[in-house]
Amino acid sequence: MTVSGPGTQSPGPSPPGCSPVEQLRKEGNELFKCGDYEGALTAYTQALGLGATPQDQAILHRNRAACHLKLENYDKAETEASKAIEKDGGDVKALYRRSQALEKLGHLDQAVLDLQRCVSLEPKNKVFQEALRNIGSQIQEKVRYMSSTDAKVEQMFQILLDPEEKGTEKKQKASQNLVVLAREDAGAEKIFRSNGVQLLQRLLDTGETDLMLAALRTLVGICSEHQSRTVATLSVLGTRRVVSILGVEHQAVSLAACHLLQVMFDALKEGVKKGFRGKEGAIIVDPARELKVLISNLLELLTEVGVSGQGRDNALTLLIKVVPRKSPKDPSNSLTLWVIDQGLKKILEVGGSLQDPPGELTVTANSRMSASILLSKLFDDLKCDAERENFHRLCENYIKSWFEGQGLAGKLRAIQTVSCLLQGPCDAGNRALELSGVMESVIALCASEQEEEQLVAVEALIHAAGKAKRASFITANGVSLLKDLYKRSEKDSIRIRALVGLCKLGSAGGTDFSMKQFAEGSTLKLAKQCRKWLCNDQINAGTRRWAVEGLAYLTFDADVKEEFVEDGAALKALFQLSRSEERSVLFAVSSALVNCTNSYDYEEPDPKMVELAKYAKQHVPEQHPKDRPSFVRARVKKLLAAGVVSAMTCMVKSESPVLTNSCRELLSRVFLALVEEVEDRGTVVAQGGGKALLPLALEGTDVGQTKAAQALAKLTITSNPEMTFPGERIYEVVRPLVSLLHLSCSGLQNFEALMALTNLAGISERLRQKILKEKAVPMIEGYMFEEHDMIRRAATECMCNLAMSKEVQDLFEAQGNDRLKLLVLYSGEDDELLRRAAAGGLAMLTSMRPSLCSRIPQVTTHWLEILQALLLSPNQELQHRGAVVVLNMVEASRDITSTLMESEVLEILSVLAKGEESPVTRAATACLGKAMEYGLIQPNQDRE
Repeated sequence: MTVSGPGTQSPGPSPPGCSPVEQLRKEGNELFKCGDYEGALTAYTQALGLGATPQDQAILHRNRAACHLKLENYDKAETEASKAIEKDGGDVKALYRRSQALEKLGHLDQAVLDLQRCVSLEPKNKVFQEALRNIGSQIQEKVRYMSSTDAKVEQMFQILLDPEEKGTEKKQKASQNLVVLAREDAGAEKIFRSNGVQLLQRLLDTGETDLMLAALRTLVGICSEHQSRTVATLSVLGTRRVVSILGVEHQAVSLAACHLLQVMFDALKEGVKKGFRGKEGAIIVDPARELKVLISNLLELLTEVGVSGQGRDNALTLLIKVVPRKSPKDPSNSLTLWVIDQGLKKILEVGGSLQDPPGELTVTANSRMSASILLSKLFDDLKCDAERENFHRLCENYIKSWFEGQGLAGKLRAIQTVSCLLQGPCDAGNRALELSGVMESVIALCASEQEEEQLVAVEALIHAAGKAKRASFITANGVSLLKDLYKRSEKDSIRIRALVGLCKLGSAGGTDFSMKQFAEGSTLKLAKQCRKWLCNDQINAGTRRWAVEGLAYLTFDADVKEEFVEDGAALKALFQLSRSEERSVLFAVSSALVNCTNSYDYEEPDPKMVELAKYAKQHVPEQHPKDRPSFVRARVKKLLAAGVVSAMTCMVKSESPVLTNSCRELLSRVFLALVEEVEDRGTVVAQGGGKALLPLALEGTDVGQTKAAQALAKLTITSNPEMTFPGERIYEVVRPLVSLLHLSCSGLQNFEALMALTNLAGISERLRQKILKEKAVPMIEGYMFEEHDMIRRAATECMCNLAMSKEVQDLFEAQGNDRLKLLVLYSGEDDELLRRAAAGGLAMLTSMRPSLCSRIPQVTTHWLEILQALLLSPNQELQHRGAVVVLNMVEASRDITSTLMESEVLEILSVLAKGEESPVTRAATACLGKAMEYGLIQPNQDRE
């Protein structure tokens, strides 16, 4: 009996009077056999909706279970198989499929019951017997492991809680072992059932850093992907207690608590998605409620006095990760709306807090930026004007509450909050600037004699300068004020900020050479001063960050770019600052690098449109002579020599929320510019560029992911992928490359992705399986029909390498498709490289699947001409591939051999067999030898 496929009847045309349910089921069976599991699933689903009988429903549900098993949706496979069993308790296929799903889900005790039932129904079935033996040994191994860890867990806690063992090596080893044990699900379960959470609570209560870290890391293992254990842990420790650990002064403990809370959020959110059911199959309290309790405690932590600045930043980071929707496709933004109603004022309070002098709330240099990012994400997650209007109203009311009747301190707080909004949801920031007296207060405070007041006002002016609504007002009123501050202030902190404001206003023309705000040479002077401050390590990082902000604007000017890349000390200082704890500098560094490498989007204007614009006396943007490709290439090489890749790799590794999707996109653009030239790619790989590109290609804006994926493709084409992406990393490259095959991507991106996938497909079967799993084959087949020669050729080469996989061979062997015909016809094309790829695929397939040999004469009447042309080709490779195809056909069938020997192929093979020793002569000789075996030809008198 067969238990792998979905169908129960042989395929074929439906008999007259066949019901629609039967017809769809058979269609689904055919799709399943061809490997189109999604298509099969759709067919079975449609059949279920047509009023199928209980017996048909059982068959359709178990067939759906088979599809879900292939698609690795084990939860759904279990559900579908259970539905089939409900309809027919003796359905042995459904029982077997449910056991497979349960085994994959880790429910071995339930899987063994289904298998025992299968064996009782069909005692002689060897498949069932073997599966039962395998699962039995797995259960025994688990029991042995669990029993051996019982004593170990108890012993570890005894050592850790023994006051006499304080600071000993024994205690350190016990804590490490506990953490390692918790990483395995069985070990985590053992700790949990051994009263582990209460014991871990005692470790947390000791207040000792090492013990707290060990406890938090062990709790991560206990809660990871396990909803019911997460809820139980929160119940024992108390949500408030867990969240409060974030606020401790010790940075490592705060980060460990942040990681634990992230794991808890993931487990609870998965529970919400699955309808209160975790992988352990337990029905628990509504996880959505638990989620809100956790978020509510995080919001409370934001404004608690005594919480460390690092802890506040970690709380903001968690809120950024867990509150907004991951995708606009998710219909509900209820969590975002709830957080805005409950906590928007608390977030604004952090955003409006001053770091220096310290206020009631302790904040870091990154706190306001983190608050801006959270506000921006919350605002972007809103779906309608009414929701956005509510957001604006809450922000404006908060700012007014500080601005009116709170004196100078209140005004400063209000202006700082406006700055926070301008850096985040700028629409809300613009609205706040329009409030009565706000802009006038900013201008007035710029002239204050108090440094902290001036700093707040100047920063607000800088952030407002880039906003369209206020740009003309600030250009009219702010430039002279900023120039005055820059020239007269004795404090570098004020001068550097004033300079950035001037830089921002001076770069209003962007890359347009004909639109310059300042007199000739002024931009270069500003840039020189920025570089001077950047290189002055006596100035603190928070202030030097503003020098980078200035350069991010000034590097729109090509003269500034040229001087900047020539200044080795400035580049070194820039890269050092990007590695520092001053994370808010990341966007400015990325922007400056994008400008220097010209990796922003630029379209060459149509010459006819330019002439038309000149005739109409319209402004025509002009490119700077030093922005031509030769200058850009030279700048890229200087940046590579200065170590730009190492700096960018460190930036990508940053866990800070400042590494926003926009920032990721900028880094992706720079990486793509760095790998443009083939000779530079080795340097990028050597400095860790391949590793850094993977996360950029998997997360970020669509444009950023596409740019990073294209850079990965370029590296994969010209370097050894196993060296560029060592270990398991090579399998992560496949998905970004497949994403470049979508029709929305450019022809160049399609071509480079196909070339890269060709390289990967030739390495190992596991990589080919990964490509198949990402559903790349239909897209690759589509590009085999592409009009562009290079894309068509690349797709054919990729398919040739994929043909080494059984699943692809099955597709070619399946009845009713033209895949084989296309390869045969391409083997006769004029494009030599296309012929080589197609003939290679044909040689591979006819070797692996001899049944295809008999179908070659059926697909086209020109098959003999095509084979003869291959054998007569002056290209040795083509000749060899043609000879292998002919040899495979000769070995597969006497009838085909007879047809070949009656044609000119016999004469061609005879000539080839007499040539110098080579793979071609050996294949030709083997063909003639086989024909003699069949008795179709006789050796001549010389036995040749």
